[in-house]
Parts: sequence; structure tokens; C-alpha cells
Amino acid sequence: MAEKQRTLKAPISFKGKGLHTGVEVNMTFQPAPDSHGYIFKRTDLPGQPIINALAENVVETSRGTVLEENGARISTIEHVLASFVGMGIDNVLVEVDGPEAPILDGSARDFAEAIEKIGAVNQQTDRKYFILKEKIEYYDEEHGIHIIAYPDKIQSINVLIDYNSNVLGHQYASLEEIQNFKEEIAPCRTFVFLHELEYLINNNLIKGGDVDNAIVIVDRKMEQEELDRLADLFNKPHISVQPEGILNNVELRFSNEPARHKLLDLIGDLALVGRWFKARIIATRPGHPSNNEFARTLRQVMKKEALQKKVPVYNPNLEPLININEVKRRLPHRYPFLMVDKVIHLDKKSVVGIKNVTNNEPFFTGHFPEEPVMPGVLLIEAAAQVGGILVLGTVPDPENYSTYFLKIDKVKFKRKVIPGDTLIIKVDLLEPIRRGIALVFAEIFVGNKLAMEGELMAQIVKNKDHD
Repeated sequence: MAEKQRTLKAPISFKGKGLHTGVEVNMTFQPAPDSHGYIFKRTDLPGQPIINALAENVVETSRGTVLEENGARISTIEHVLASFVGMGIDNVLVEVDGPEAPILDGSARDFAEAIEKIGAVNQQTDRKYFILKEKIEYYDEEHGIHIIAYPDKIQSINVLIDYNSNVLGHQYASLEEIQNFKEEIAPCRTFVFLHELEYLINNNLIKGGDVDNAIVIVDRKMEQEELDRLADLFNKPHISVQPEGILNNVELRFSNEPARHKLLDLIGDLALVGRWFKARIIATRPGHPSNNEFARTLRQVMKKEALQKKVPVYNPNLEPLININEVKRRLPHRYPFLMVDKVIHLDKKSVVGIKNVTNNEPFFTGHFPEEPVMPGVLLIEAAAQVGGILVLGTVPDPENYSTYFLKIDKVKFKRKVIPGDTLIIKVDLLEPIRRGIALVFAEIFVGNKLAMEGELMAQIVKNKDHD
């Protein structure tokens, strides 16, 4: 039997300081309707803008995960989102009257316990899972970060951390069943090295930080006088270092609590994929930047799989949405390099263009005289030109702009394109355009057969004559 989506039985409220801003905030988890997902609402801002908890809305990951949408930001949301996933909640509206979620004790324990106490209700809609079909991998060689997801029947996570610290050493943590989240992962607090602490304080980065809501690790010899000075900065009693290198203000809840906290962060950051998924995830040295990159990769794979199910229908009897004359007005390309004859569909997120391939194409003269085949690079160019019509639609005077390639990735050619073929070129935005950078997924069909697919990244640039 299919699992149903779940939401909260009643609202849950919290109050506390944000870790980095130090601002006292009130936050309420509100029940939400089917397929609502996780959404934050800034009740303190005009119009109470909402911020969808999706990977493409992440704008900063240096000291936590920061989301921005509709001109509004919300920071340090990873513990909140982890509690939703860990406690099996699909739909929540998070109302918050400040720029950051409260840090509380530095873990997700209070959130998880409150959700368990208030309870959840099943909704009408089935929970939709993103089913991985193949291994997905992220690797940052410079920082030794490696995250990999294998297809599996359940969701499990394994984390290995190594900070070249004699105190921490190598630590390993795992969560084999999401049902064990509350007991095994939720209570695990954030941690910081003592040598980082004074820098963070002096740079106004942890105004709401406290040695009571973090595990402070001393990984170098420090005189008691220096420790006393740091304690004074926090307005705390003077502290000392325990034999294992942890300040005596806290007791570890687990011997590998730092590794478990990294697993907690990973759960919260992967909630930004926007859908539950079943996979075995193995992460080495994960952090917020890599977590977000991996979440974006998963989200793009999920989007592409959804898009691939939709082959555009081309009816040559219908008038085009954009004819060749309008194409030439919008694009700077001309013979022999204009690869779009007309456009039959265009909205804010997708476009479908048509290219009729004839034996008169100049490239067939040399590619190849006896067996003409359209070069793969020109298929990519055709897709880019159709995508250009989509992304240039975001500026008021597209004729004064051009698009330039930044990256071509994951391109696959499925069949030859020969004279007589009609190309149906479908291009979809994978994420919102930011700072003139567009990332799209392109597919080219001949009939209902896929000829090419791939990801293209381009930059919108104003033409020099119009500066």
C-alpha cells in the first residue's frame, strides 16, 4: 500500500536566538495542505514573503544553509528541515519573524520531540518518491569530499569525517532506518574548534552562539589564561579542557556526536531536493557547500527524468508561435549558422523550436559526402539557439543581447540526424536565472525518437554596440 503524505496535527511554536544573527525570533510550524512541501514565511517583512525550501534557492553555505526567494532570506534552516524528514512530515509552513531559525541547543532534538508530542496526520495524497535509476556522485578532490548515492529500497546514510585532528580522529556515523532519527541523530549538536571561536566572535558571525549550544573541541594546547579570556567573551564561568579535548561545559551525548551531527546536517540539506527519495548515501567529509551541490545534482536528475516523459507534439498545420522573421529579430545568427526555423511553444520555463534539416545544409558537403550526417556539435548549437530564445525572453529588449556558452555537460547522442529529418528541439530551465546565468536541459527529437540530450549553461551578455 502506498504511503500517504503527512502533516502536523496542530501548530508548534518555538522561541530562541539565531546562531549567527543573535536575533530573538519566534517560529511556528503550521500544518499545511497536500503537496505543499516545506515553505518558510517571513512574517516580519512587508507582504510576508514565502521562501520555498528548494536547492536552487540556496544562496550561501559558509556557516549554515541560507535560502533566498522573493527578496527575503532565511538562515540556518538545516536542523528544522532535518526534523521534518526524520519525523516523517511532508508538508509544513514555517512562520518565522526574523532572518534566522533559532539554534536552541544546537541540535534538532527540541524540534523532533515537539513533533512527536503534537503528532502527525495522514493526508489524501500519496507520498511521491524520487527513485534513483543509477549511481549519482559528487567529488571535490581539493577538499577530499566525496558523496555518492546508490539506488536502494530504503533511505540510509553513512558519514565519515576527518579533520586531521588528534582529538576527533576519524569518525563514522550511520542511519540505517529513518525511524531511528529521533533517538540516534536528532540530539547531536553542532561543533566548533576552539581556534575558530575567537575569529567567529571577532567577525560578528556567531552573535547567538554559546558554549552551551555547541561542542567546543580544543585541538591544540592552550593556557588556562587564554581559556579564561574566551570564557569572559561569552560571559561564562571559567572553563577547562577535559582529557579528550572537549571543553568541560558539556558532556558528549554520543562518542561520535560530531559525525552524527554532520549526518543531521546532510539530512536537512538533502530535504532541499523537494521530494523523498530512496537511496544509500555514503558521504566523506560532507559540509553545507557540498551538500547543496549534491542536492542540486539530485534535483536536476529528478527534473530531467520528469521532462523526458514529455515528447513535444509537432503539428505542421498549425501556425508557429514565432516565425522565421521573428526568430531573426530575436537571435543574431544568420546563414549558414541559424539553426532555428520556428518556435511552436514558449513559456517562462520551456521552449520548443523546429529545425528542418535538408540536403542543402553546407556542412553536409564535408560531413560526409557519401553518407551525410549532421555534426553533433551543430545539434548542440541548435539546442543552444532555441534555448537562447527562452532565456533572452527574460530581458525587455532581447535583440540587444546575446547568449554565450559557459559549460556543456552530460551530452548524449542517441541517433544520427540526416537530411529529411525534422528536429523538435525542447529546452527547459533547470533552475531560475540568476545574475544572467542560465542552466537548461535540452532534448532533440526526430518524431518521438530522442536524438540528443544534455545540460547547457550560458550567460546573457549585452551587445557592445548597446552598452
